Amino acid sequence: MVYSQEVKDMCVVHQGVHHGAAPIPEEAKWVKSRKVEDISGYTHGVGWCAPQQGACKLSLNVKNGIIQEALIETIGCSGMTHSAAMAAEILPGLTVLEALNTDLVCDAINTAMRELFLQIAYGRSQSAFSEDGLQIGAGLEDLGKGTRSMVGTTYGTLEKGPRYLELTDGYITDLALDENDEIIGYKFVNFGKMMDFIKAGDEPNEAFKKASGKYGRVADAVKFIDPRKQ
Repeated sequence: MVYSQEVKDMCVVHQGVHHGAAPIPEEAKWVKSRKVEDISGYTHGVGWCAPQQGACKLSLNVKNGIIQEALIETIGCSGMTHSAAMAAEILPGLTVLEALNTDLVCDAINTAMRELFLQIAYGRSQSAFSEDGLQIGAGLEDLGKGTRSMVGTTYGTLEKGPRYLELTDGYITDLALDENDEIIGYKFVNFGKMMDFIKAGDEPNEAFKKASGKYGRVADAVKFIDPRKQ
């Protein structure tokens, strides 16, 4: 350790009261985190790329500083999906500090990692008050049945009005309109469930019917439109 002459010439003044790091909630424990190994929790971060043409939701399950599970969900950029594939291989096994300083290929994923690091370092995790945290595999539960990301895609113009294209229910096949041409419901098909039915042996047309549903006052509709073509 090299000290400047100015510091060497100073007299010693002892530091006063210092209680150490503030305890943060981690998996139903209060932890004073001093080392990266002190960090545990399951949490999320959302990031965006420099031109803001795409976004990433990153979910990590961290145990004793080591990433055990990673879920990367992206939207809006085709290149980002391939970067996400690489990140899924890179992240498990790294410490959160290593992950913070690793190039995860895409700006949006790197930004999501930064935002996630801030949250987990301050104890703001989804599992902060869950005893022993969440099991490895909790990320898949975020995707729900069918193991697909929950995506909402809607569109609208001043002249032609709104179009619902995809919601958590699934891919919107028909919009139900009333006598005022206002949306009162919709029909949908859940592609995750449809693929599960097909993999279980159902014919595609039968799987399509079984995975289809409706929401709202569909029975009261005056007419139906295809939101992608009409």
